[in-house]
Amino acid sequence: MKKLTDILEQRISGAIRKVTGQDLPAMVRVSTEPKFGDYQANGVMAAAKHAKMNPRQLAEKIVGELKIDDLCETPEIAGPGFINLRLKEELLAERLLAMNTDPDRLGIDKTDSPKTVVVDYSGPNIAKQMHVGHLRSTIIGDCIARLYDFEGHTVIRQNHIGDWGTQFGMLCALFDERLLEMSKEGNFSSTEEIMGELEGFYIKAKKRFDEDEKFANTARYAVAGLHSGDGPWRTYWESIVKESKKHYIEIYSKLSVTLEDKDVRGESFYNDKLPDIVETLKQKGLAVESDGAMCVFPPGFQNKDGDPLPFIIQKSDGAFLYATTDLAALQFRIRDLHANKIIYVTDARQAQHFQMLFAVAKMADWTESNVAESSSFGSEPEKSVQLEHVTFGTMLGTDGKPFKTRTGGTVKLKDLLEEAVQRAQSVVEEKNPDLPVDQKAEIAKAVGIGAVKYADYSNNRNSDFVFSFDKMLAMEGNTAPYMQYAYARIKSIERKAAGKDVDIESELSGVKTLAFTDEAETDLAKMLIRYDQAIAAAANECRPNYLTAYLYDLAQAFSRFYNVCPVLKADAAQRPVRLLLCDLTARTIKHGLGELLGITVVEQM
Repeated sequence: MKKLTDILEQRISGAIRKVTGQDLPAMVRVSTEPKFGDYQANGVMAAAKHAKMNPRQLAEKIVGELKIDDLCETPEIAGPGFINLRLKEELLAERLLAMNTDPDRLGIDKTDSPKTVVVDYSGPNIAKQMHVGHLRSTIIGDCIARLYDFEGHTVIRQNHIGDWGTQFGMLCALFDERLLEMSKEGNFSSTEEIMGELEGFYIKAKKRFDEDEKFANTARYAVAGLHSGDGPWRTYWESIVKESKKHYIEIYSKLSVTLEDKDVRGESFYNDKLPDIVETLKQKGLAVESDGAMCVFPPGFQNKDGDPLPFIIQKSDGAFLYATTDLAALQFRIRDLHANKIIYVTDARQAQHFQMLFAVAKMADWTESNVAESSSFGSEPEKSVQLEHVTFGTMLGTDGKPFKTRTGGTVKLKDLLEEAVQRAQSVVEEKNPDLPVDQKAEIAKAVGIGAVKYADYSNNRNSDFVFSFDKMLAMEGNTAPYMQYAYARIKSIERKAAGKDVDIESELSGVKTLAFTDEAETDLAKMLIRYDQAIAAAANECRPNYLTAYLYDLAQAFSRFYNVCPVLKADAAQRPVRLLLCDLTARTIKHGLGELLGITVVEQM
C-alpha cells in the first residue's frame, strides 16, 4: 500500500495546483490534536502567499476541488486556512486487512526508485577490544542500514577498520619475538596463544616500542616489510588482523548487528590507491604544497586566526594520512560500488573532517561521476551522489561526565553487555522465578542487550545521553523491557485463547470486514496504519528515535485498548476484530524491534 500521507499530499497538492496554477506542497502531517482530526494540511498559508490570496478563502476553494471522499470524512477548515482531515472507518478496515495478508511487510510498499546506498559504520581498531565509544556508531549505523534495506534500496555495508599504519610494525615485532620464544620452548603456537589477551598484547607492544630502542628498530623494519611485502611481516599482520576480527565479530553477534566479514574494507585495502589520489588532486590543481606537505584548501574553512584551513593529504616526509585514505574510500564507493548515496556514521567531533572531505570530493568532481537518470530520494531530480555525515553525541555516566569505569578507564563493550545481561537476569529472577533456567537465560539476554540498544535508539542521536542501567531496564516508560513486555502480553492472550479452545488462526482467516464498536479500537487501528510513515521518517532523517517513539505510542494505544475492550470475552461478532488488532500490534512491535532495530522479542517475560 502506498503511504497514506503520500496519497493525501498528492491529492491536496493537485487541488492547490488547480486553484492557483502553481506546484505547491500541501504539507500533510499527522494532527497533534486528535480532536481536530487525524491529519492536517498546513501548506495553504504558504500557497496563499505565493498566489496573493486570502488563506481562508483559498482553503475553501481547495476543499471544493478536493476529491477525497474515498479516504476521509468531509474536510474541515480551521483557523486561517488549516485543512483538517478525519479518516473513514472503511479506510482503516481496508488497510488493516491488507496488513493482515502481508506477514513479511505488513502491507508496506518498497520504494519506487531504489538506489545503491553505502553505509559506513562501526570501524573498530585492530589489536584493540571494542569499547563503549564504538557502541553508538555500530548500532545506529546498523539500524540505518536495516531501514534502507526494508525500503527496498540496495544497501552496501562498509566496516572501515583501522588495520594499517606504523603501529602495526610494533605489533608484528612483538608477534615475531613471541613466536620465536615459543618455538624455542617447543610449544605449539596458535595466533591466540601468541597474542594472549588482545588489549594486553597491544599495550605490551607499545611499551616495548617506547622503552626498547632495539625493539623499536625492529618495529620500523617491520613497517617497511609490511609495505614491501618482504619477509614474514605480512603473514604476521594477517594473523593479528584475523585474531582481532574474532573479538569484534563476537560483539556483533551479541548485538545482532548485520555486519559480516565481506563488509570489511579496512585502511589496508586503500593503501596502494593513495599515491594516485594525491597525483590526481595535483593534476586538477587542487593539491598544492604548503610547508612541505601536500594540501587541499576547500573554500569556507578557516583556522582560529582566519587563515585558510588545509586538508592535508600527504605529510612532508611522504606519509599519507587518514584524510587520504578517506578520499580513496569515497572514490572507490562512487566508482566501484556505484553508490548513489554514502552515509558515514561517526561521532559529532569528526564533523569538520567530513565537511572538508565532502568539499574536496566535490571540488574534484567525483560526486558528479555517478549521476543517475531516475529521481533521487524525494521528488527532486538527482544531480550528484549524496554524501551524508550522520553524527551522534557522547555517552555520559550518571555524573554527567564521559562514561568511564569506576577507576576512570575505558569501558570495554564486551564487559558492558555482559553486565547488562547479568542485571537483566536479576530482574527476571525477581519477576518470574518459576520459569525454566534456560528460558530465564534467554529472556535475560534479550532484555539486557535490548535495553542497551533501545536506550540509545530512543534518544535524539545528536544529543549526549546519560547511560543508566536502572533507567534502561525499567519496566515502565519508553524502554526495551516495556516494549518487550507489551509484545509478551499480547502473546499471552494467544496462550489463554488456546486454553479456552479458541482457534485464533481460524477466526482471523475468516475476517473479511471490520466494524469498530469502541473508540479505543479505532485509535489503535489509526496507530497501526501509521507504521509505514514512522519507518519513512526514521529512514529519511536517519533517526531511530522516530521509530522507537512510534512503537512506544503504539504500545500505549494497545494498553488503552486492552484495558477497556475485552478480547476473548467479546461477543462473537467483535472478537475476531479485536483478535486481529492484537495480532497486528504484536506483529508490528516484533517487526519494528526485531527487523529494524535488531532487538529480540520473547514470548513470555
